Order: sequence, then structure tokens, then C-alpha cells
Amino acid sequence: MTVSVEVLREVTDEVVEAFGVLLPQLSSSAPPASRAVLERVAGSAAITLLIARWDGKISGTLSLAMFPIPTGLRAWIEDVIVDEAARGQGIGQVLTAEALRLAEQAGARTVDLTSRPSREAAGRLYERAGFQSRSTRLYRYTFADHDVAP
Repeated sequence: MTVSVEVLREVTDEVVEAFGVLLPQLSSSAPPASRAVLERVAGSAAITLLIARWDGKISGTLSLAMFPIPTGLRAWIEDVIVDEAARGQGIGQVLTAEALRLAEQAGARTVDLTSRPSREAAGRLYERAGFQSRSTRLYRYTFADHDVAP
């Protein structure tokens, strides 16, 4: 069985259905991604939405965010999901390699990502791909936790 990766250019019924299966495997709290949400993401100049096909079926996705800031073009990998039924087939590796290729081609200085410590297989994948763990503090502001933004 073969793995191929493509940039999502058109949101089809197949894509909506695939995200309906994939997203709950990443987050139990994220709302389902509607066609409109997926079209907004796929149409964003800052986001490259990759999908992986394993033997022709959409079995994974990765979101590559790239944005210019005064210190240079930066890139972040977010929402990496490989379908539970297709894990161990190299899909995450192929998605990550393509994201790195696209970021380098665009001139990004760095590519960052976060991964929960409990996702040990993902951590091993990222380390094999050349990512290094950094000593940093990650902060998050959640609007639902506050009445008024600062």
C-alpha cells in the first residue's frame, strides 16, 4: 500500500467525511469541522493543509502555518492526525517531511510544533525528523476562561 501527500485545494464531501473521522482522534473538545470551516482553512494564505492518502483513502492530515514577522518567516506544524486504523504505515513521517520541504522552500527560518508528552510515538517521529526539544514555557490564553480580554 502506498502513501501520498497532497495540498488540499478543494473541499469535497470525501474531505468533510474524512475530517469527521480524524478530528475526534486528536481532540474530544474540538467541534466538528464543517465544510465552511475547512474551506476557510484551505483558502487561508497562511495555512497549507496537507492530506495523506493511504491506498487512496484520506488517512491523515497536517496543518502548516507560515507567517512573516520582523525576525523572518516562521512556520508551525499543527493538528497532525493519522487515522488509528492506518498508524504504523509511515503516514506521519511523509506528512512531516512534506511540511518541512514546503517550509524550507518558502524560506522559513524555523519550524516549530508542540506535542503532548503522552504522545510518545509522535515524539519519536519528530525527533527522527530532526526536531529538537526546546526548554521553553508555553502560555495559552483561553477566552472562555475570561470575561474580558486583557
